[in-house]
Amino acid sequence: MTERHTTPTVEQLNAILANDAAYDGTFFYAVKTTGIFCRPSCKSKPPKQENIEIYPSSEEALAARYRPCKRCKPTGKRLPDEEWITVVTDYIDTHYAEPLSLEQLAVLCHGTPYHLHRTFKRVMGITPLAYIQQTRLHNAKRLLISTSNSIAGIGEAVGFRNIPYFITLFKKRTDFTPEEYRRRQHRDETAER
Repeated sequence: MTERHTTPTVEQLNAILANDAAYDGTFFYAVKTTGIFCRPSCKSKPPKQENIEIYPSSEEALAARYRPCKRCKPTGKRLPDEEWITVVTDYIDTHYAEPLSLEQLAVLCHGTPYHLHRTFKRVMGITPLAYIQQTRLHNAKRLLISTSNSIAGIGEAVGFRNIPYFITLFKKRTDFTPEEYRRRQHRDETAER
C-alpha cells in the first residue's frame, strides 16, 4: 500500500483546531514531531500546521509508521503501554537539551500527566524526570570526554539551566564533580596508551 498523505486543507485544519467530531472517519491527521496520529476530534494540544500530515485512513497512517494516539484511539484499539512509553523516551532522547516537563510530555504524547507518570514508572522502572536527568547526564559525560567545553557550557548544552544544580546532581549520581570526572577519564585514557 502506498501512503497517500497530504497537507491539511483549511477545512481540515479548522476541524482539527475545533476538535470537530463530524470529521471523524473522513480523515486522520499525523504529527511529524511526535510520530502519532489522531482523529480530528482529538482533545490533544493542536500541533503546528507545518507538522501535520493528512491520511484518508488509519491503515495508511499506520503504514507510514505513525503510532495511534492513546487519547483518541484512532484505530479503535488501545496503544500498548510499552509502545506509548517508547514514543515518550524517543522524544526525550532527541529533545533532552530542551526544557521538558511532565505536563509538556503528556501533551506531546497525548495523555495526562498522572497517567504518563504512572505508566512510565511501571514500564521503565523510573520516573520520567529521572529518565530525563539520566539522559542529560549520559550526554554530559560524553561531552566531558569528547570536548574541552566549559562545565557550564556542557550543562547548558544538555538541558541544565541551573549549573550549580547540574554539578550537584552529577556528583550525586557519579560520585565525581564534572571536572573530576573529566580529569579521571583523561587520566585513564592516557594510562591505557
